[in-house]
Amino acid sequence: MSTIFRHRLVWPIGALLALIILNTISRPSFLSITVKDGELYGSLIDILRNSAPLMLIALGMTLVIATRGIDLSVGAQMAISGAVALTIISGSGSPGSLGTVSTAILTAVVISLLFGLWNGFLVAVLGIQPIIATLVLMLAGRGIALLITGGFITTITSAPYAYISQGYVFGLPFAFIVSIGAIIVISLLVRRTALGVLTESVGINPSASRLAGVRSRGIVWSLYGLSGLLAGIAGILYSSNIMAADANNAGLNIELDAILAVVLGGTSLAGGKFTLAGTVIGVFILQTLTSTITFLGVPPAVTPVFKAAVVIIVCLSQSRRVRGWLGRLRPPQPRIAARTAETERSAA
Repeated sequence: MSTIFRHRLVWPIGALLALIILNTISRPSFLSITVKDGELYGSLIDILRNSAPLMLIALGMTLVIATRGIDLSVGAQMAISGAVALTIISGSGSPGSLGTVSTAILTAVVISLLFGLWNGFLVAVLGIQPIIATLVLMLAGRGIALLITGGFITTITSAPYAYISQGYVFGLPFAFIVSIGAIIVISLLVRRTALGVLTESVGINPSASRLAGVRSRGIVWSLYGLSGLLAGIAGILYSSNIMAADANNAGLNIELDAILAVVLGGTSLAGGKFTLAGTVIGVFILQTLTSTITFLGVPPAVTPVFKAAVVIIVCLSQSRRVRGWLGRLRPPQPRIAARTAETERSAA
């Protein structure tokens, strides 16, 4: 039993279950799921759908953090991706055409990939600190998105594009299916190939991994590119949900939520070992917490306080030092106490 409680996913799972129980007590309909025309609806389904953009961002952030890096520009890349896609669609003579929508999505995602590779170039090749390198695009990215949209909020009417966030596949939201696909692909990539081990080696000791023949520069570069690619897809999901390109608000502060999700999942910001399963749980914790706060009628301005409280509780529960302090407060077990008394008598 003690081995189970030492697992780093136990406390995040416990926090998620506690939130679900709290929601169920406050509103019994929280767990209810209705079926209409073969499509599932309910609070849990909404959480799955709304968590998709953050899920994509957090997956990329996990791998970047594993290399001792950070990517603060993912929110701005979301804004750029949405701006590119909607500008292409709105400027087309057939915004409802599947070919137009496909071209717009592909172009937006490729541009996001290039921006991610640019971040990787600054970090891996030029040796700039990750927080500074990505801060450049974080500040300039929204300006680029505003230049693309001409300083206005671009809106469109396109059924194929709306389907990305509002459509259903096998009864589940298409956006959730996209996030599940990303989880599966990245999990296979890092756990069924050498990429995961090499990423952890670079994060644990970059110098030793380089001396061992690991091409750390190429790994870091590619992972920043992957983070940009996922941010581009997240930007498509977000803009499809509101059917508009809002350069000022698209992906605003999502990089902070992604970092919180990674930390809640048990991945250390110091780099090295990472857990994608923990990140997935962390995303669901934040999304469920947001849903809970909204239901309770808490003003949006106070929402960060509740997020901070959950983060503090979970992080303290994962701290080895805190666990050591709590262990000292527990009374000694009878067997241990008896052995200690017997040892003292023998010594006497």
